[in-house]
Amino acid sequence: MDHSTKDGHHHHHSHGPDTKDSHHNHVHDSEMTAGSQHQNNHDHQHHSHTDHNTHHGHMIEDFKKRFWVSLIVTIPILILSPMIQMFLNVDWRFPLDMYILFGLSSFVFFYGGWPFLTGAKDELRQKEPGMMTLIALAIVVAYVYSVMATFGLTKGDFYWELATLIDIMLLGHWIEMKSIMGASRALEELVKLMPSEAHRIMENGEIEDVQIKELKEGDIVLVKPGEKLPVDGKITEGNSSIDESMLTGESAPVEKGQGDQAIGGSINGEGSLTVQVQKTGESTYLSQVINLVKEAQATKSRTQDLSNRAAKWLFYLALGVGILTLVVWLLLGYSFSFALERMVTVMIISCPHALGLAAPLVVAVSTAISAKKGLLIRNRAHFENARKIKAVVFDKTGTLTKGEFGVTNIQTENGFSEQEVIQLAASLESQSQHPIATGIVKEAKFRNLEFSEVQKFHSLTGKGLEGTIKGKHIMVVSPGYVKSRNIQYDKESFNEWSSEGKTVVFVLMNQSLAGMIALADIIRDSAKSAIQSLKEMGIKSYMLTGDNQKVANYVGSQLNMDDVIAEVLPHQKSEKIEAIQQEGLKVAMTGDGVNDAPALAKADLGIAIGTGTDVAIESADIVLVNSNPEDVVNIIHLSNATYKKMTQNLWWAAGYNIITIPLAAGVLYKFGLILSPAVGAVLMSLSTVIVAINAKTLKI
Repeated sequence: MDHSTKDGHHHHHSHGPDTKDSHHNHVHDSEMTAGSQHQNNHDHQHHSHTDHNTHHGHMIEDFKKRFWVSLIVTIPILILSPMIQMFLNVDWRFPLDMYILFGLSSFVFFYGGWPFLTGAKDELRQKEPGMMTLIALAIVVAYVYSVMATFGLTKGDFYWELATLIDIMLLGHWIEMKSIMGASRALEELVKLMPSEAHRIMENGEIEDVQIKELKEGDIVLVKPGEKLPVDGKITEGNSSIDESMLTGESAPVEKGQGDQAIGGSINGEGSLTVQVQKTGESTYLSQVINLVKEAQATKSRTQDLSNRAAKWLFYLALGVGILTLVVWLLLGYSFSFALERMVTVMIISCPHALGLAAPLVVAVSTAISAKKGLLIRNRAHFENARKIKAVVFDKTGTLTKGEFGVTNIQTENGFSEQEVIQLAASLESQSQHPIATGIVKEAKFRNLEFSEVQKFHSLTGKGLEGTIKGKHIMVVSPGYVKSRNIQYDKESFNEWSSEGKTVVFVLMNQSLAGMIALADIIRDSAKSAIQSLKEMGIKSYMLTGDNQKVANYVGSQLNMDDVIAEVLPHQKSEKIEAIQQEGLKVAMTGDGVNDAPALAKADLGIAIGTGTDVAIESADIVLVNSNPEDVVNIIHLSNATYKKMTQNLWWAAGYNIITIPLAAGVLYKFGLILSPAVGAVLMSLSTVIVAINAKTLKI
């Protein structure tokens, strides 16, 4: 039941659970841009999206290549550096050696440092200095000062500092990008939901296949069974049940006939329809959803993650203390070259090597742990902030429920047993593709019942099915049919089931009632415990669904949710999220359908259920592979643990600076204590090692 579009592409946007698990593997392929933590998706509207994703893979490869090449070139830089030779107590000086050092270091600066220089340009353009700006400051100052030294303008060079800093920062960025998934392709996925062609019916009754964009308002198109509706329009002929669950969240297929509205992208059931085109292009339902997602992505705050926030402060600190150092030494009457050397030392030391690894190593460990638990993290800043979540909004269909029908109640009449009722119904329903049929067939298999052969099978559109089994006329029909024939049934049970939002079908043998079967979208067991855990953590749970109020209330009461909001359209979903945010609560949204995409993009943390549509997955910050609502609780715990570990690491990394910056500035100069670069180097390596070991101890 994978509705392939005409051009032969299979997009698994099915409504059934059976194809649902086959699509989410594509998620792993997309990779993260270097800048994604620095330029949180605010530039991705400018690229065409296909460039964007191949662009990811290239970025990772690019950082990897720059790291290895720079590392190899760093070896001769270290050997040639006078300071390292002094450190090793050797003298390998030779004529013109400084010029070779200058050449090699210039290569590392421009080749290895390039991503940081361009990254800093972007950050400063947005007036948000972060990691890139801090690294750029240190390497530019180190390079310029060292070049001046090479040509005799200053004394002492920092080439080896420059090279090792670039190596470690490249390594950190490469580790981090490798561990996090790619930027969003939500819009591209939304466009895919639309078939590319339609069957237009000409004046003379002939049918021609045309591109969707050629359709005009008022055109008549034919939609065959199982196809997707190409546009929004009005049904002029035919009856069918249409599956809109992925678009609207309505769990049961909707019976539609002449005069009813149909939405482009929904899936036609068993009947043929002719539809008059009412909306095309920008005004269609899907295009409106696309625009909502675009807006939400553009306005979602460009949160900086923790390491960038730390880097921002260190950047201001470095600039401030550096300039102060220069001014004070000059005022004390020291030479400009001495004051400059102190200032440069301060600025270089203020970008700790360890800072480049403090966050990436924790990210790598935490991403590996989460992947084992089936959580795929796509946006790190939003994941880090998950610990602040105070409200979780769940979509119902497919998230709290399985999005598939199951038999919940059976009532028998006229001496039939439950087994017989199910056996008859399932034998007949096994001929149909309807989700309700699937539910009944599943129940029969679960009870190990044999199916009987059906003759004269016939589908009564909108009413049910009929056929002959062992010479008896069997029907499985809707309440409407039973009422129209004045067949007596137990109204009390029927009303009770209906009030819980269940779908009821009647099984008739030779026009007399054998039994009634109630079916409902099955609630996931894990949903109950997830909501209980959230309550214990003091987090509110809301249900937000496009399905009808009755069904929603029933599910909400089963799960003990704080609030249930039903019958909402996609734009109302994202408005509702905004309303909760207005109350000052940080909101996570969990959903799986097209109608959830705008809300997922709008929420502080968007969580997609892995069995959902690609669109939902692409507009989320985190994807739950196992479709288990309990994972929402895991995300919050994991976010807490990760954040703690990062803060520790940043203190270890920056702690080294906080001690060494004043020493480098020469605070204790008059006691003959000035931080020699060699001691600086030892301290620096030490803090880097501590940070690496600490990251490995992250446990959930």
